[in-house]
Amino acid sequence: MAFRFWRRVRVAKGVTLNLSKPGVSTSFGPRGAKYTVGRRGQRATVGLPGTGLFYTMTPKSGTKSTRSKSRQTARSVQASPPPDQLTPGFFKRLWISSEELQFMEGLKAFTAGHHHKAFGILKECLHTADAAYVCGFLAINEKDFQTGEKALKIALARHKELGSCLKKYGLGLSLGLNITDEIFANVTIDRRGVLLGLVEVWQRQGRYQEAVDALLELRKSWPGDVVIKLSLAELLVTTDPDDKEHAKYVVKMTGRLENKCEIHAALLLYKARALRVLGMHTAVRDALTAGLRRKKDRPEELLKALAYERALVYEDLGQKARARSELEKLYAQDPGYEDVAARLGVR
Repeated sequence: MAFRFWRRVRVAKGVTLNLSKPGVSTSFGPRGAKYTVGRRGQRATVGLPGTGLFYTMTPKSGTKSTRSKSRQTARSVQASPPPDQLTPGFFKRLWISSEELQFMEGLKAFTAGHHHKAFGILKECLHTADAAYVCGFLAINEKDFQTGEKALKIALARHKELGSCLKKYGLGLSLGLNITDEIFANVTIDRRGVLLGLVEVWQRQGRYQEAVDALLELRKSWPGDVVIKLSLAELLVTTDPDDKEHAKYVVKMTGRLENKCEIHAALLLYKARALRVLGMHTAVRDALTAGLRRKKDRPEELLKALAYERALVYEDLGQKARARSELEKLYAQDPGYEDVAARLGVR
């Protein structure tokens, strides 16, 4: 039972690469102005930093849409095209190494929408740490997990050099990675990002113990990172759902949670599943109720998963009427969701 969500976080200055199952896109520009190229076309996002106000424009059509956290309006500003750092001039090319030139060519192909071509170029310059990092993530998108593992291991071995090539040209980098079947999160070009990429590669290959070991290593360095916690909780609960030791670890790791964002709500879901393995049904109900307490801006699939689990625990607690009420609401929302129709006796 999968649910998906994307949480937007503040990213590095310069280039933002967005990699997900629907496809890959890249964004260029300083804070407040981004130019994005992806499979869905080109768009420019221009905003007023700190206000929550921004415009999204499609350059070809000139149309724009606005989003705002307030009732104020902002003036439209023309966004710039991708920076020319990716096209060094004649004299610059004289002192740029051939490996760096190849890396820049790969990024140019990528931003032009030629993702497979970019992957092919970057595969040939893995001795550059930044190129190996980007190639590793593109390999995931290409489902070439062998190359992805090779590239990311090279990046891990040279993690102290990560970002140095991009920094030389005034560019920053952040990747949006589908870490598990249920999680999208932004990762930066550092050791943490490399390990999260490797976790994704190993999960896709069914090498769960290696993925768990990598996440446990990540937790030592970033014990409070909620993305790492959620990745680990999901992996432990779903790969061996009846393991009580895993369940105890998830409950201990999640601790006291406040439902502040989608990731916290998802953690409450996996905490509830772990508590159910331990037979603590009242605690399961309380965790799920906390996860459902805030619904605004929460992904629909996540809310359905929480409601479904709560219906099941109401049954466990002998509260048949409440369980049926939850299931009827789910059926009205999505008649094909899980086994809701069968549980309601709908033929």
